Amino acid sequence: MPTKPDNSEPLFHIAFYAFVPLVDADAVASRLRELTQALTGSILVAPEGINGVVAGPASTLDAFERALADDAVFAGNFIGMVFKRSACVTAPFARMKVHRKKEIVAFGVDGVSPTNTGTGHADSGTSVSPQVWRDLIAQDDVVVIDNRNSFEYRLGKFRSAIDPQVPHFRDFPAYVRAHAPVWKASGKRVAMYCTGGIRCEKSGAWMRDLGLDVYQLEGGILNYFQSMPDAEKDWDGECFVFDNRIALDTKLQETTTTLEQVYEGEPDGEWRIARARRLDAAS
Repeated sequence: MPTKPDNSEPLFHIAFYAFVPLVDADAVASRLRELTQALTGSILVAPEGINGVVAGPASTLDAFERALADDAVFAGNFIGMVFKRSACVTAPFARMKVHRKKEIVAFGVDGVSPTNTGTGHADSGTSVSPQVWRDLIAQDDVVVIDNRNSFEYRLGKFRSAIDPQVPHFRDFPAYVRAHAPVWKASGKRVAMYCTGGIRCEKSGAWMRDLGLDVYQLEGGILNYFQSMPDAEKDWDGECFVFDNRIALDTKLQETTTTLEQVYEGEPDGEWRIARARRLDAAS
C-alpha cells in the first residue's frame, strides 16, 4: 500500500527544475507519481523537462532526491539538478499532483526552450552566481528586470529592479520587444531574476537572439537567499511563494503576510484569493 505523508515530523520544502529533453515524458510522469506518494506538492512534466515544488520530512525528501538521480526510468537526466530547500511552519501543500504538460513554463513564443538545438535557442544566456550577481546589479550599464508578476514585485524586490508590469509571463516577450532597441542603443546589459530561475532560463536564449547581452541569477531569488547570509543588503521586502506559506523573508523563514495583503489593488485580486482558497480546500 502507498505510504501516507507523515505530518508528525518537521516539514521541509524543495523547489527544483531541469530543462532536459525527455524521450518519454509520460513514463517520467508515471514514475514520479509512484515516487511521490509519501510527499505533497506539484510537479510539471513535459518533453522539455520537469519543474517541481514538493514538501515532506527531510528523510523522505532525501530519498526522493536520490531517486531522481539514480532511478533507471530517468536515464540520468536529472543528475546534478539543484534543489532549493527551506523549513516549513505551515504545510505548503495538502496533496500531491504530477501534471503532464506541453511545457514546464508557458512563455508565449512557440519553439522557445533551452533544450532546443539548431534553432538559435541552445543556451539561455549567462547564468551568474549570487556573489557575482551582487556586483553585477550595482553597475551603471546594467538594467535589472524582475521577471515575475507585479504583485510579487510589490511584495519584495532587488532594490535596483524594474517591474515590467506584465500580468502573465506570456506577456513578457512584448515588453522585451518594446524596450530592446533602447537598451541596445544605450549599451545596456540586462540582468534578470525570478523566484527559482526557470522563467529566466526559458526567456534568456530568446532575448539573446534579439541581440541583448543577458545575465540571469543562478537559482533565482531562493538561491540568493540560501547562498547569501546578508541578502537583505540588496533585497527589500519578502519573496512570494505559490503555496500555503505565502511569503518568505531573506532567511527563508515564513512571514505573517496574508493573501489579502499580497493581492491588494490587483484587478483580479479577489479571483486570485478565491482560487487559492478553493485549491487549498479541494486539496
